Amino acid sequence: MLNAADQEFVAALKAQLADGILRPVTANYLEEPRGNLSGQAGAIAAPRNVEDVARIVRFCNERRVGIVPYSGGTGLVGGQIAAPGPLPLVLSLERMNAIRAIYPQENVITAEAGAILQEVQAAAEAEDRLFPLSLASQGSCRIGGNLSTNAGGLNVLRYGCARELCLGLEAVLPTGEIWHGLSRLRKDNTGYDLRDLLIGAEGTLGVITAATLKLFARPQGEATAMMAVPDPAAAVALLALAGRHMGEGVSTFELIHGTGYEFLKETLPQVRRPLAGDPPWSILIDVGLSAGQDPAAALEGLFADALEQQLVSDGVIAQSQAQRDELWAVREQIPEANRRIGAIVSTDISVPISEIPTMIERGHAEISQLADLRINSFGHVGDGNLHFNVFPAKGKSRRDYADLKPAINTAIYDLVHALGGSISAEHGIGRIKVDMLERYGSATKLAAMRAIKTALDPAGIMNPGAVLRHP
Repeated sequence: MLNAADQEFVAALKAQLADGILRPVTANYLEEPRGNLSGQAGAIAAPRNVEDVARIVRFCNERRVGIVPYSGGTGLVGGQIAAPGPLPLVLSLERMNAIRAIYPQENVITAEAGAILQEVQAAAEAEDRLFPLSLASQGSCRIGGNLSTNAGGLNVLRYGCARELCLGLEAVLPTGEIWHGLSRLRKDNTGYDLRDLLIGAEGTLGVITAATLKLFARPQGEATAMMAVPDPAAAVALLALAGRHMGEGVSTFELIHGTGYEFLKETLPQVRRPLAGDPPWSILIDVGLSAGQDPAAALEGLFADALEQQLVSDGVIAQSQAQRDELWAVREQIPEANRRIGAIVSTDISVPISEIPTMIERGHAEISQLADLRINSFGHVGDGNLHFNVFPAKGKSRRDYADLKPAINTAIYDLVHALGGSISAEHGIGRIKVDMLERYGSATKLAAMRAIKTALDPAGIMNPGAVLRHP
């Protein structure tokens, strides 16, 4: 049983910390971007260094007070929002935002957990290197949260999720002990991998305070194209063909649904839609090649080959950075258009790449049997991650379908499970998907997860109620 971060607790903790570390509660720490949850807290702690974090965690462990780690606050599954129950302490990493070191010859950068993703990208670029994690929220999300949720984004096809981009961690465990694991090694087989255990744990096993991250050589030539495809099956075939043409040079391969164009036309008409007639399906492809290779010519060759195989019917290859930005604006503004329309159900799912056409075809068919609805199924087809989102018919609002939301969710997630997919591709479980994890997750895996949680955090103070239901 946890205790509340009440006035007596806050006063006792404040006496052990430097001035300014404990703050009063403000609304920005209790909200999540979609407005689906509101949180609570007894106080906000904003530590300056790992020793502060250790002192705070140790005190909370002794007093059995819950801690909700807070990074950029951009998570979409409520991992940063405390559930009803005893008031927790919100621990924000925002002040621990330094780039501690960069090693260009090793392709390594060490950043504190509060460093904003865009600032890590800029520090890498200043050394003519690339940190490839790329998210819509990169101007406000922070590295600690990216790692705690194993964030994905646009470049997973080529570079992997956040887990694949991390070499080592510094973290504070639930006892308040500091794990100094900021290794820069590519090979280190010395027992259990605590790094991989903490990445994706959403703050339930400890607090990540810093990380050593992989950098890469910047591609010497980049190009972007948009191609119309007849259906998702052709998109999957085009992905395989692009791999044969350019190998690992394919950085991004995004599927765009005609409904996305429809929503842009309705809500953001200023966004230029480059393909004639707004095709029912299209692909946005980004490539980055080494010196001496012509990426635009590679895309032209791909298009010619795909046209001959009837995989594409139209396409445009950007001829300048401004044109690349125009093509990317289409994909980047679709989530905003979705928000303005107002989704009944938004999902973050993954299925094996070859099952994407089945997921879309069967998903659309099953949802259409429930009611007159619009579906926008789009996303990172290059790694099997779809955002299968359901919207009201034109002229109606999501409030008109409130009673259908459970049936829509069940139809989508039952199909994902049947196809061997995941109910959470890149956003995590948080608090919103705990029920779904229990329904669709492996009983063996869940039992092992609970055993790990109990072993490392026997008092249950770390982000209680996230990922695993709090007892």
